[in-house]
Amino acid sequence: MMHFGEAMAAMNDGKRVCRKGWNGRGMWLMMVTQYRVDHVPQLGLELLPWIGMKTADNCFVPWLASQTDMQADDWEVLA
Repeated sequence: MMHFGEAMAAMNDGKRVCRKGWNGRGMWLMMVTQYRVDHVPQLGLELLPWIGMKTADNCFVPWLASQTDMQADDWEVLA
């Protein structure tokens, strides 16, 4: 188990992470660094990485950490 800072470092190294305390099965996070948004570069904007979540219903969405997530120490790296 690890804390949020360690989970962030793992995602920055290309690993997927999850919390043992999450209710949804099969949920995990990863850092998204490659994606296609055609009109953003044309506007002179830089594309930055973001955290995405694989949801329990097999969708993939942007994710933001809650206060509870940031304080938790039940983070783990997925194999």
